[in-house]
Amino acid sequence: MEKVKSFIISKRQVWEAYKCVKANRGSAGIDNQSIVDFEGDIANNLYRIWNRMSSGSYFPPPVKRVEIPKGDGRMRPLGIPTVADRVAQMVVKQYLEPLLEPYFHPDSYGYRPNKSALDAVGEARKRCWRYNWVLDLDVKGFFDNISHELLMRAVVKHTDCRWVLLYVERWLKAPIAMLDGSLVYPEKGTPQGGVVSPLLANLFLHYVFDHWMQRNYSHVPFERYADDAVCHCRTESQAKQLKADLELRFGECGLELHPEKTKIVYCKDEDRKGDYPVMQFDFLG
Repeated sequence: MEKVKSFIISKRQVWEAYKCVKANRGSAGIDNQSIVDFEGDIANNLYRIWNRMSSGSYFPPPVKRVEIPKGDGRMRPLGIPTVADRVAQMVVKQYLEPLLEPYFHPDSYGYRPNKSALDAVGEARKRCWRYNWVLDLDVKGFFDNISHELLMRAVVKHTDCRWVLLYVERWLKAPIAMLDGSLVYPEKGTPQGGVVSPLLANLFLHYVFDHWMQRNYSHVPFERYADDAVCHCRTESQAKQLKADLELRFGECGLELHPEKTKIVYCKDEDRKGDYPVMQFDFLG
């Protein structure tokens, strides 16, 4: 007789998660196993994931650190999980996302079903015609500085599912295999490149920014795509006050607005002919 599992996770959940991971493709993780390699023994590989997740014995392997060039010439660090770990993360994402989606703000556009960067840019363009000022926000090193404690408190607000909480916490603490071969055990942050990371990042900023804006600046519209956001203000003084308040708010949550890249912008056009130091910005360009 098969031993009773600690957690109720179906084999169908693991199979559906695998199909999504396969469709998204992606490169090999620390074990150098590609999706094609994984499929070579798919029945055993998926059974192993299901067996460990449902028994509570699944521990994520180290995340492979890679670097890709950014538009400004600097390098962006990414964390690449193994194929098997991506499947496990997808199981949690597919459970958690439907619980979170109804709470997310309509002007949060990043990594969400039926929303896109083009939607965010289109809405920003329309609002720039109606509002003279923009506060263009840049969060310094956002993904690397997410507080694990605050994030877990946010997750607990929406689910008490023990296996979801267990595995989210394990992924946050999973070691990172650096380029020199060393292992780093993170005390904060969630690696860009993980399957569940974008959802967790959205949840974190929902409480740090979106929900805070609704409570304190409900008259100021905004668009947010992951950690890029623009707020539309009527006056320069309103934009300055919002900037000061958001610097405090982000600081309270362990984050920092980039002092050079966060800027107040005048929306100059043929009808608005004022002259100010900053009169253009790049949102998701």
